[in-house]
This record gives sequence, structure tokens and C-alpha cells, in this order.
Amino acid sequence: MRAEQVTTTVVRGYVEHGDARGRELGFPTANLSISAGSPDGVWAGWLERADGSRHTAAISIGGRPTFYGDHGHRLLEAYVLDFAGDLYGELVTVTLGHFVRPQLRFDDVEALVAQLGVDVAACRTWCESSDREHARSSAARRAHPSVGGARSARRLG
Repeated sequence: MRAEQVTTTVVRGYVEHGDARGRELGFPTANLSISAGSPDGVWAGWLERADGSRHTAAISIGGRPTFYGDHGHRLLEAYVLDFAGDLYGELVTVTLGHFVRPQLRFDDVEALVAQLGVDVAACRTWCESSDREHARSSAARRAHPSVGGARSARRLG
């Protein structure tokens, strides 16, 4: 059996105030400053709080082209699914698990909101599937310690 190499991108930082546009659109986000080396796009992943709680997230990285064209400040925006709370100033770790799509510029806010709904559903589905697979593989590793793949993490931020 061949071990599979999985690379995960991890971003750690303090949640900052943004322009509150996500909240206005019905998708409040935890915003983190992001380094130049991080991959733009929409991602399925997780946000982990300092208390160790882990939450499914739909994550966008990029310059927010619908609102800023090609001149937007790059930002990581994590919409934490099924979460209602204040994360401002909190140190969090965001893990990018699965690339969903590239950054796109939408003609209007309605088209963006519709796509965000699709993105959130795709992120939820992927994260739930990944969590189930992780639980299965963890159980297999406990039963047979020689089973499992190699994992590496790339830290940004």
C-alpha cells in the first residue's frame, strides 16, 4: 500500500474588522490579513478557535473583485457555518482543505449572493465528507498503526 501525500495550507492570525459587507449580504466573515504566497480562490475548510473548537467554513482568499476590480486589498474571509458570535480580535487558525473555485467578478450583488449560497453548500458537503473520512481513517490507524498516509502542512500568515 502506498502512502498518499496530502498538503494542507494553514493560515493563522487575528480576526480583523472589515467593511462588514459579508454581514450585509447575509454571510458574516472572520477576516484575516493574508501573505502574498497564499492561494486565491474559494475553499472549503475549517476555522479553529483558541479554545480548540473547530468549525466548518467557506473561505475566500483574494482581492474581492466584484467590489474592488483588480485593485482590492487581498484578504482571507472565512464564513463560519452555523456560527453566531463575535470573533473580532481572536487568534484563529484557518485550514484550507479543498479548492472550490477561482475568484470571480460578478455583474451584481444578487449574482454574488446566489453563488455564495452554492459555495456554502459545496463547502458543507465537502467538509462533512472529509470529517467522515478522517474519522474512518483514524479508527483504522488505531486498529492497525501501519495504515495511513503522510500529511504535511504549509503555514502562512
